[in-house]
Amino acid sequence: MVKNIVTTVWTEKGQFETNNPSGHKLTMFSVADEENKNTTGFGPKALMLSSLAGCSGLDVISLLKKMRAEVDDFKIEVTAELTDEHPKFYNKVQVDYHFTGTNLKEDKIKKAVNLSVEKYCGVMEMFRQFADLTTAIIFHEK
Repeated sequence: MVKNIVTTVWTEKGQFETNNPSGHKLTMFSVADEENKNTTGFGPKALMLSSLAGCSGLDVISLLKKMRAEVDDFKIEVTAELTDEHPKFYNKVQVDYHFTGTNLKEDKIKKAVNLSVEKYCGVMEMFRQFADLTTAIIFHEK
């Protein structure tokens, strides 16, 4: 079994610096500071959404390469709703996969996304434990 360890250190006011198992670092800050233009980094909950998109996106790109289904551009938009009561958490999450290109191989792209959503993306599975999760695939032909 793989064990991951991260260390998170309070650096100032409402900011923490955290690392990942490979040693890279990022800054997290309080949601109350999100409007502060001098703050760089991520809010913890927004970072969860980025992790969801990144996990699935890495799966999809790897699968598309193996399937020889090239795209010119690929982006994922995640829209999430927080509960009103504390502790606030995402209870509804929509993941939209946008693909742009000429002569897109739609069947292969759909297969790659579905494999990520249903089989490979561990972050997606974690989100399913607490949120109503829906996905959509949108094609943009050039």
